[in-house]
Amino acid sequence: MPGFIIHLGATVLCAHAGQAQPTSPSTRVFVSGQPVSLQPMPYTIAGCPFTTPGGNPLPCLTAQWVTAATRITSLGMPLLLLDSQAICTPNGTPLKIVSTQTRATGT
Repeated sequence: MPGFIIHLGATVLCAHAGQAQPTSPSTRVFVSGQPVSLQPMPYTIAGCPFTTPGGNPLPCLTAQWVTAATRITSLGMPLLLLDSQAICTPNGTPLKIVSTQTRATGT
């Protein structure tokens, strides 16, 4: 399914509202003047306030993308799209893509 391409300036949050950023965006492809995000590169998460029911902190630290574009790549790696899915470590919650550029799409 087509979707907007995720770039460095996209707002991506963990399920608990921690801010997620790509560890290594593409240096070859840019949309809206910013590098795109690639599937194999994990995201780091800062500011996750999650705690267990017992009150022990268990914040989201990183996230790995499990779905991405099937027909568009950069440096041989799939680009992330608005409908891409990721799982956070260590608690297994998803990432939410809140906003991104709205000009370039991929499938």
